[in-house]
Amino acid sequence: MESSRIATEDVDPDASTQPAFALSLHFAGYDAEVPTHRHRKGQLILALHGAVTCEADNGIWIVPPNCGVWVPGGVAHSNRATTNAQLAFLFVEPDAAAMPKHCCTLAISPLIREMISRLADAPTDYEPDSHIGRIVRVLLDELTLMREEELNLPISNHRKIQTIASFLTQNPADRTTLAQWAQRLALSERSLSRLMVRETGLTFGRWRQQLQIVVALRDLAGGAAVQKVSDTLGYESVTAFIIMFKKALGQTPARYFSDR
Repeated sequence: MESSRIATEDVDPDASTQPAFALSLHFAGYDAEVPTHRHRKGQLILALHGAVTCEADNGIWIVPPNCGVWVPGGVAHSNRATTNAQLAFLFVEPDAAAMPKHCCTLAISPLIREMISRLADAPTDYEPDSHIGRIVRVLLDELTLMREEELNLPISNHRKIQTIASFLTQNPADRTTLAQWAQRLALSERSLSRLMVRETGLTFGRWRQQLQIVVALRDLAGGAAVQKVSDTLGYESVTAFIIMFKKALGQTPARYFSDR
């Protein structure tokens, strides 16, 4: 069976010198994973349907509906989309807009979403003073006003932290304690606790909860039932999972996604 194409094979973002251009992709026709790559232009990865996780800049970033991950130009990154994902990519020329200099998840307004969709249908060789050129100017102005969302999982290049992150991203239901991890990694519990905070900015417990939020958002946006996500994360009951989710994001899973 012939393998799917890789999304990045169909477009070279740096071939254009326009301030911005966009494209929309249904991932049914592409490999779910886009391997690590980089380009001169900054990139906003927007989930129109489903979800995508992006690994970049010592972090894992989740893109649920009505959010986008901003990756500045020159930063190496990779993406993995859910099977039902429809994504929009907005490529922005360096210094065309006052965008963040770091990777982040941005809230995306309905106005920006519609303008990106309109731009994805337009030719990339538009004139600066054309209708599309004016849309681009408004789009970039609006984009700089969007707030950042805390939907990332900080990771690290440190070998011991990478060992924990690699295991728990594959086994999010695991409940190995900090003391048990310290023993596995030949460290004292206090040393590992300090290392985790130094490398990720979070305590081990807070980091593991953030991992669960990232996994939950990815799977729920991909169509998984709340019960299945609760089981995947090792919760004894759906109620306990919903309480954790609401405490972290301020809404139950159902309300969070219905509002988006």
